[in-house]
Amino acid sequence: MKFGVVVFPGSNCDEDMVYTLRDTLKQETVKLWHKDTDLQGCDGIILPGGFSYGDYLRSGAIARFSPIMEKVSEHAAKGGFLFGVCNGFQILCEAGLLPGALLHNDNRKFICKNVFIKAENTDTIVTNAIPKNKALKIPIAHGEGRYHTDEKTLAQLKANNQIIFTYCNEDGTVTADANPNGSLENIAGVCNAGKNVFGMMPHPERAADSELFNEDGKLLFNSIIHSFQTVNS
Repeated sequence: MKFGVVVFPGSNCDEDMVYTLRDTLKQETVKLWHKDTDLQGCDGIILPGGFSYGDYLRSGAIARFSPIMEKVSEHAAKGGFLFGVCNGFQILCEAGLLPGALLHNDNRKFICKNVFIKAENTDTIVTNAIPKNKALKIPIAHGEGRYHTDEKTLAQLKANNQIIFTYCNEDGTVTADANPNGSLENIAGVCNAGKNVFGMMPHPERAADSELFNEDGKLLFNSIIHSFQTVNS
């Protein structure tokens, strides 16, 4: 499988993502500059975390207009795998590739800490290797991570099983106290109706190496690789 990690001015988690994919998981991985118009035959496209364009206006609001996003959108429209983490999630929402929006954290502060999330749908490209009800310890680092959408869209997300991750406690129970940023119904990640575009605020690439004493994030990447191996077998 070949991954492309898009780099915008201000991206700062691109190297973390490349390291996880290329060095830890031994997958072919290339960087794609935001002005590129060629996805280099990548099977999966990743929008990493960071502060694209300094988070001016709103997080992700300017990056959505980068030249490469036209090709990224075409890739998604054809059913190609697309995954946004943190700022990448914000960009996907700004581009209309995922429903909803990421607002300022309810405490109006930047939050950087480990949290627990669980997969609400374990039958997707990014969750099929995650045991049901297992609490994953994954770090967050954001100032605008509060997921919000209107009631109609929320109902559609629930009906279509598009809520992928929710914030929970260490036991896997979804509680108000486990919600770090005020996200609607503890939502930490969603996907599109076609289940090929995914976004989440926590950083699985920062929890995917034994050197970090946490490999919970590898379950997401193993899910992705397994999905493609199954399709191509």
